[in-house]
Amino acid sequence: MRCSNADMGRKRPPRLQSFDYIGVHAYFLTICAEDRHRAFAESTCARRVCAQVLSTAADYGFEVIAYCLMPDHLHALTEGLRSDADFRKFASMLKQRSAFDYRGTQKGRLWQEGYYDHVLRDDEPPLGVAAYIINNPIRAGLCATVAEYPFTGSEGYTLDELSDAVQFNPWGRRKKPWSRP
Repeated sequence: MRCSNADMGRKRPPRLQSFDYIGVHAYFLTICAEDRHRAFAESTCARRVCAQVLSTAADYGFEVIAYCLMPDHLHALTEGLRSDADFRKFASMLKQRSAFDYRGTQKGRLWQEGYYDHVLRDDEPPLGVAAYIINNPIRAGLCATVAEYPFTGSEGYTLDELSDAVQFNPWGRRKKPWSRP
């Protein structure tokens, strides 16, 4: 996913009007660094943001099925674990907490305004979306295997399971799982 300030027009991407984003649903989330700054190329910053992803998800009733922190953006597949799990609140708090932490050591903004999300439909297998996410650094040429990239992981799958999903799942190699042929 290519997200830039020009694409977003410095406005928040729209949410679905007819969906409340609350409950036991799975979401593919992309948050871009401000001006696509390579904030996460620095490993200490990247590790801290990864920790924020996992702790904020736990605090707001979400499981992180898969995540990948690229040098200038975050991809995550999350799923609400409770009927009151609020995805918008989770995404907002993730950005707020990680930005606050970032400002403790860096200058400037961490994140672009808004974020991109995709609510998974019943016919979209989460493992296929997880494969797409964790294959991102391989597609970008940052590593040759899933195990080589330090800023990817899952609460629901082992790296071996995710690696197998990339190897055997065509979605993990090419396009977004929900894209039309």
